[in-house]
Amino acid sequence: MPRKSTRNRSAGKGTNKRASSNLKTGRDYTYDKLYQSSKTQKTNRAKRNAARKSAIKDGRVSVGSKKDVHHVKPLSKGGSNKKSNTRVISRKTNRGKKR
Repeated sequence: MPRKSTRNRSAGKGTNKRASSNLKTGRDYTYDKLYQSSKTQKTNRAKRNAARKSAIKDGRVSVGSKKDVHHVKPLSKGGSNKKSNTRVISRKTNRGKKR
């Protein structure tokens, strides 16, 4: 009698890749992909990552603490990554702010 394989038969067959649009809302992700890959957004993202890294280094926030490093004056309005321009607040507060 042949031995039954213990290999995961569904491995590599999943559709976990992001769709090009959301069928429920009709939102198209192609614009987002182009916007986030632009040169200005890449530099802004690098600045935000650097601000978080410096806050971790200073001990103001820890990895996995569910806190965000908030820029008092946003980078899009000419803000900087100086310590005086950043503060640590909860994710809920930071992401719920009205723009």
